[in-house]
Amino acid sequence: MINKVSRTSVRVNKHNKLRNKFSGTSDRPRLAVYRSNNHIYAQIIDDLKGHTLVAASSKTLGLEKTNDVAAAKAVGEAVAKKALEVGIETVVYDRGGYVYHGKVQALADAAREAGLKF
Repeated sequence: MINKVSRTSVRVNKHNKLRNKFSGTSDRPRLAVYRSNNHIYAQIIDDLKGHTLVAASSKTLGLEKTNDVAAAKAVGEAVAKKALEVGIETVVYDRGGYVYHGKVQALADAAREAGLKF
């Protein structure tokens, strides 16, 4: 009997392993990334308090195309600008169990270029 494991469950398991190694504090909150089929989301979270400090997504930016590398770059820039306005300069990057490639990498690079340190 073959045990089928879905892609989502594999990603969630990877994410849980990553989350055991680090968490966001008030000094260095966590920049969490989530990709759906149609959009990409980014949140900066203080795990000790359980609060989302800053959030941005391709849904709220009103982009023409919401699930490509250009959209990920726009979300990265938007979340970094919001974070800098609030006074957050350094974060811990949480790729959410996704491979650091493509959209996830583009979001991180755009956030770095906009001024976030991680």
